[in-house]
Amino acid sequence: MNWKTFGAMLARDAHVARRNAIQLFLQTFLQPLLFVFIFGRVMVGSGYMPAAYKSLLLPGIIAISMTFTGIWAVAMPLIAEFQWTREIEDRLLAPISVGWIAIEKIIAGMLQALVAGLAVIPLAWLVLRPGVEISIRSPLTFALIIVLVAGFSACGGLALGCSINQQHIGLMFSMVMTPMIFFGCTYYPWSALKTFPILQKLVLINPLVYASEGLRATLVPQSPHLAVTAVLIALVFFDVLLLVVGLHQFEKKSVS
Repeated sequence: MNWKTFGAMLARDAHVARRNAIQLFLQTFLQPLLFVFIFGRVMVGSGYMPAAYKSLLLPGIIAISMTFTGIWAVAMPLIAEFQWTREIEDRLLAPISVGWIAIEKIIAGMLQALVAGLAVIPLAWLVLRPGVEISIRSPLTFALIIVLVAGFSACGGLALGCSINQQHIGLMFSMVMTPMIFFGCTYYPWSALKTFPILQKLVLINPLVYASEGLRATLVPQSPHLAVTAVLIALVFFDVLLLVVGLHQFEKKSVS
């Protein structure tokens, strides 16, 4: 393992992210903040939603931001590098194994997802205040959950970026991202689906459910949520699964 080469590639991705900071900011925060404003300010302020909904909404918005950012940060550059810029060929010639090139992509995506998730907290608080009641009673559990959420989003981006052609990017968002968000318990707790028992069980295959419920458990523990232990087990499972799939697809794409 050539750590100097690994660090150089990570530094290059960080430089590209800083150079595109404004674009990344708009891509990452515009949609979540619009949802926060409409549902948290307009709907609550008009009396259509209870005031407690503000606190219930915030963890889901953080989960969406982290998931979208991690997937976008890894999948879109990979699609471009493999299919038209061919920049990936330079990386593959570096004195480092193919698997570690993929790991570097994942770490870069995780860092961006973590920044996105942590930045949403003060931004959303400014939009929603007063009335938001969040408390991190277990900082270690909160830190572990956001790292696992960042991990599944970046690993998912690796798997998608190595599996989808450029002409299917729109399909990826309409067929993968949109259902994931709306059935990811981001705007409502998992327990709200109890009147739809079949759907309530089906959504458990969606990793975003565990991201939303885990953040809800650590930020607004007074709201309904899945057990933290179940959330941690599920997030670890999805992290490992998507990592294995992503590495397999990356190596397959690299030699094709």
